[in-house]
Amino acid sequence: MGVPETGLPDILFYSSRSGNTARFVGRLGLAAYRIPVEPDAPMPAPGRGFVLICPTYADGQGRGAVPKQVIRFLNAPENRARLVGVIASGNRNFGATYALAGRIISKKCNVPLLYRFELAGTETDITRVRAGLDRLGTERCSMTA
Repeated sequence: MGVPETGLPDILFYSSRSGNTARFVGRLGLAAYRIPVEPDAPMPAPGRGFVLICPTYADGQGRGAVPKQVIRFLNAPENRARLVGVIASGNRNFGATYALAGRIISKKCNVPLLYRFELAGTETDITRVRAGLDRLGTERCSMTA
């Protein structure tokens, strides 16, 4: 999976049928693997470290913030073991639950919440995430060298 020549971590993402997260990931211009929307579809199998990009779907109390397919994917120990960080999207109109999925995944999987963006993100978000992924790839490579 992925693009090992670059040193960047793989990108895995979940996007509902609305496609906001998929549009964001597409604008990054990097190889990425989608966690399927359909519950019976096969899951991707990351062979190395990856960053998860995940939207938030919480009710007013924060319930249901992490999509069920993402929970299913992360319930596999081999997937959790390769997760190096999470990037979350949300809608600022929802206040305290904005990008809540990222905070939940970060805490439960003991990985950093790398970035949060709203809806399909802005060009500034794309630039910042791309720079952060480049830096993460460089730092991870230097740690293993």
